Amino acid sequence: MTKRPAEETLEDVTSKDSPVSKKARTTAFPTAQEQPNRLSPPTRSEPVNGHRLADGVRNGYDVPSVADQEEEEGKEEEEEEEEEEEKKEEEENGEVHEVPQPPQTQQVDDDQDEDQSAFTAISRQNAPTEGYSDLYLDTIDRSVLDFDFEKLCSVSLSNINVYACLVCGKYYQGRGPRSHAYFHALEIGHHVYVNMQTKKVYVLPEGYEVKSKSLEDIKCVVDPRLPKHEVMILDKVAKTAWDLSGKEYRPGFVGMNNIKENDYFNAVIQALAHIPPLRTFFMLEDLSSKSELVQRFSVLVRKIWNTRAFKTHVSPHELIQQVSRQSNKKFDLLHQSDPVDFLSWFLNNMHLALGGSKTKPGTSIIHRVFQGKLKVESQQITAKADAGDRLRFEEAAEVIVETMRYLMLTLDLPAAPLFQDELDRNIIPQVPLISILSKYDGVKAQEHLSMRKRYRLLHPLPSFLLFHIKRFSKNKFISERNPTIVTFPVRSLDMSPYVEPNPSLHPPGEPIWYDLVANVTHEAVRTRDDSVEGEAERKVWRVQMRDRARDEWLQVQDLFVERVATETLFTKESYLMVWERRKEGKGKGKA
Repeated sequence: MTKRPAEETLEDVTSKDSPVSKKARTTAFPTAQEQPNRLSPPTRSEPVNGHRLADGVRNGYDVPSVADQEEEEGKEEEEEEEEEEEKKEEEENGEVHEVPQPPQTQQVDDDQDEDQSAFTAISRQNAPTEGYSDLYLDTIDRSVLDFDFEKLCSVSLSNINVYACLVCGKYYQGRGPRSHAYFHALEIGHHVYVNMQTKKVYVLPEGYEVKSKSLEDIKCVVDPRLPKHEVMILDKVAKTAWDLSGKEYRPGFVGMNNIKENDYFNAVIQALAHIPPLRTFFMLEDLSSKSELVQRFSVLVRKIWNTRAFKTHVSPHELIQQVSRQSNKKFDLLHQSDPVDFLSWFLNNMHLALGGSKTKPGTSIIHRVFQGKLKVESQQITAKADAGDRLRFEEAAEVIVETMRYLMLTLDLPAAPLFQDELDRNIIPQVPLISILSKYDGVKAQEHLSMRKRYRLLHPLPSFLLFHIKRFSKNKFISERNPTIVTFPVRSLDMSPYVEPNPSLHPPGEPIWYDLVANVTHEAVRTRDDSVEGEAERKVWRVQMRDRARDEWLQVQDLFVERVATETLFTKESYLMVWERRKEGKGKGKA
């Protein structure tokens, strides 16, 4: 049979689309997986006209040369030409045949394949192997775990997605194949990690979650949570706990680490943690949507009252770091500050962080607990007034009456004596608390700039009163301290003489009893100084708190907690006092 001349040129035939792409035909060569005797796959080279060049890839591999590929391609084109001619003849005769489709081959983009990292190929376990659910848990070292410090990765210093290694106690970011925790598990061999946000425990590098009840004590230390019924009886049932070393401690009365110069901070936070409505709010409410300041204070309060702690003290590092950032380093752990200044700043910022209003009263737990009203009467001092009449209100002159709100009341001490007694001993003056409270009786006036003023408290009094006993005064040259001792009753302080009567809110003549909750004291400690001034004074701050369940008083100075006699509480230089209003129906108790 003679071969008919071609109706189309070879160039036109080869330019037509083939049902099988050239890339599919070229990828028909055996791969590295199909050739088990190969030691390694051939080096990839850039494709030219749909084919791989043979340069550098024929060493030890059965890959056809360029000439062989061209010869095979020519044969394929002739076969395609004959198929096309037969197809046309069949169409002319009315015969229709389906063109068989080539088998589907998995196409992999070369660029995508080259960009794939080796880490993405690592398989992770969703669950531990059967029978090995407790693997690596015996490597956990609870004695080195300290979750009080700020949650920052020890490598990247990031606070996002932080995990704590339960073997060495260090913080690392993430748990994926590229994370610092993953590398730590491979290099050091520490395999158990807890997420500081979700409290879930994982094993690395396998990546599965561990669900073991033996880890509940660690989760309780990461984020202590007490049920509501236990929180409500904290002041009624005396409870004793033990740390990991077997040391006994009282929940709520634990030491607080003085990192550098933050003893002023520790004293204030300890006092606030023993105010029942404030404590209950921050221990039970969901504050996850609030600011970092609120959340960190809540965590610290829960750690102070934790009954399953690993050690008998806590560290305020997380909270004080947030305070330092938010106050522009006005209050930090490197410089000692005034407790009253810090308390004023802290209460105002906590009020705003909890959604409180600057104008409307009672819009946050802070104002509901501490805020009260005060009437201020002021009158201009005339030039004709004598020295003895400067503080006497004149009936003819105009009296300006204002109502103010307060969170803290300032009490002024009388001037300290300047001389020693006849026995050449230092005089330690004393003044009763009710004497300096007379500032608010509405009768005694004080001079302020060119105005004479008098103050009177208004009903209703807040549930808790904060007294600031002003001991320090500054002038252009030095800061002076008044060492006067303030004597006070621990229980049954009557505040009715300092409140303006209001029969609609409180029966006239009935007492308003307050009991002491906490007392922040100051002590001046002389330190050696080689400067010209000689010895210098260093301020030491302590806090005295009442254990209601045992009816005892304890004194806390940083890490030291000790019992103190009730009769000796007033012998210290009181600086900040917290008083609780006694609920109606309770007895007076002992003064």
